[in-house]
Amino acid sequence: MNGLFSRSTRYLILFVLAACLFFPKSVQSDNRIATTDRPPVVVGDEARRIHRAALLIDGHNDLPWELRKQGSLAFDKLDISKPQAQLHTDIPRLKQGGLGAQFWSVYVPASTAHDGTALVATLEQIEMVRAMVDYYSDTFEMARTAEDIQRIHRSGKIASLIGVEGGHCIENSLSILRQLYRLGARYMTLTHSDTLQWADSATDESQHGGLTEFGEEVVAEMNRLGMLVDLSHVSPETMRDALRVTKAPIIFSHSSARAIADHPRNVPDDVLRLVAINRGVVMVNFYSVFVVPESAARGVARLEYQKELRVKYEDEKEVQAALRIWEKQHPIEPGTIHHLIDHIDHIKKIAGVDSIGIGSDFDGVPVLPAQLQDVSTYPFVTQALLDRGYTEAEILKILGGNVLRALREAEMVAKRLQAE
Repeated sequence: MNGLFSRSTRYLILFVLAACLFFPKSVQSDNRIATTDRPPVVVGDEARRIHRAALLIDGHNDLPWELRKQGSLAFDKLDISKPQAQLHTDIPRLKQGGLGAQFWSVYVPASTAHDGTALVATLEQIEMVRAMVDYYSDTFEMARTAEDIQRIHRSGKIASLIGVEGGHCIENSLSILRQLYRLGARYMTLTHSDTLQWADSATDESQHGGLTEFGEEVVAEMNRLGMLVDLSHVSPETMRDALRVTKAPIIFSHSSARAIADHPRNVPDDVLRLVAINRGVVMVNFYSVFVVPESAARGVARLEYQKELRVKYEDEKEVQAALRIWEKQHPIEPGTIHHLIDHIDHIKKIAGVDSIGIGSDFDGVPVLPAQLQDVSTYPFVTQALLDRGYTEAEILKILGGNVLRALREAEMVAKRLQAE
């Protein structure tokens, strides 16, 4: 070797060899750097055991609205006890995925606030959930409390809860809010896509700088009732105001980390720190636009283009037609399950493992990452967490323990407030 290379060349070779031995090992161990190098997750026996031991709770599934869109109000026409390829959700795949409890979204479009049909449509969606649970009573049972969830899970059924998606449905009335609670609603998302008279949305123009005085009254009344305050869809200012006002843990029923995917539907780091103090839970969303960084950028561009179209066209049909053309020209990058786990890693780093849950948004989104295509895929999340070094205790918290604890604490706060 001495005869082949000069002294300076030999030093250079030794340096490169040392770098190969030491530096790449620390870089490559962070498998978030190169997504193309991340292989598919393979579920093993340990993950299966942990998954069976878990009480898996999903914070958001839009099946009721999807059934309504397809005109399948009669379950004999679209029978979810059988595989349904056009849906993300059916009973065989729910059982395959090991789901223990589901918050079924009773979503109605924000546009219903403008024609006075928001409440009526929401009540119809609540009836849809109840009808589904009654029709498939061997699989589902309605739950109202944390204790109900545990009892129903022990019986082998899927505990079914109601989540109201968007405060437009209460039509600026605390009385209606109380009515929805009596009908079984156990969380309400303060806004959906549009800013309300009392709260700013994440995807609309800010009008109030967060919550108005009435918005704070809504949060206080939800605390008194024992209804979880859901901050998905709201602006960062609304998030901060709600966290300042609430006396109970909040949730994000289907949002992810903004530092990983910069979309306004996700949660900024400063809010994550407040969530940790509040003992709240961010239930990570599976939608590729909220999970994959490149797709988040595309999602933001779509929001901006939509605003331009609404200035240009008065007819919403023309807006939607132009958007469909744009979407075909700008397809969403689906990503993989590893992108989702990146969000969980980040939330753990900023807020702690006690602040993480699962909020898939199945049957409410058009594109999902590889290995997260439907409700059968939850075990891949368990295995992916094991692969990242999460302990069994941490995984059980993420899969459902954290949100069960938040609901129980909200119930305790409600009892105290009612006693006062």
